[in-house]
Amino acid sequence: MTESIKVSDSQAHRGSLSAILGVSVKPELLDLALTHRSFAYENGGIPHNERLEFLGDSVLGLATTTELYRVYPQLPEGELAKMRSAVVSTVALSLVARDLGLGQFLKLGRGEELTGGRDKASILADTVEAILGAVYLDRGMAEAEALVLRLVRPLLADPVRMSAANDPKTALQEIAAARSVPPPQYEITSSGPDHNRSFTATVTVGHLATATGTGTSKKHAEMAAALRAWTHLSS
Repeated sequence: MTESIKVSDSQAHRGSLSAILGVSVKPELLDLALTHRSFAYENGGIPHNERLEFLGDSVLGLATTTELYRVYPQLPEGELAKMRSAVVSTVALSLVARDLGLGQFLKLGRGEELTGGRDKASILADTVEAILGAVYLDRGMAEAEALVLRLVRPLLADPVRMSAANDPKTALQEIAAARSVPPPQYEITSSGPDHNRSFTATVTVGHLATATGTGTSKKHAEMAAALRAWTHLSS
């Protein structure tokens, strides 16, 4: 009886995510897309989402490039490349993932759970790509492209937000200057073994805001923290 309840809960969980995404995906594929390698290693080396992430990265790149080419016919290749880089960046995709509430659906190992993996930008971004890969395999390119556009169009339609996603530290610094407070100050801590180090950055913007972010490098952690502070101050 207990086992059937667990299965039912898991199915409901996946169904909830499918509803959020607006597309139905085979449960086993969606489950794989949500399985981080840390969970796989702690459960006997079961398959994890990195192959789907590899596939989804290509789907994301093609769909985004096509949309930019269509929407901005006057822009030169260099400007289009900058915009695409901003949209498919780890910081931007983690922003998309947080808007979806994706962190609650992740299957993580104990170590990642303890170090804030559900809000780690790199894990969130990779999972978005894995989901796109799963949708492509199950539903085809048209459905996968449609999902990409639903996810990234808010960024494309908001140049200020897209610019902040591309360079959140500069965007935050500009807010600090505009509001006449000292430049943002960052503090970094780290945890985990050397081969799997996790960094946490805390940024303080005068008396206006304090925010934290995590990442696999100091740079990514600072960017994640800066974007959170920028989002708070811009809302």
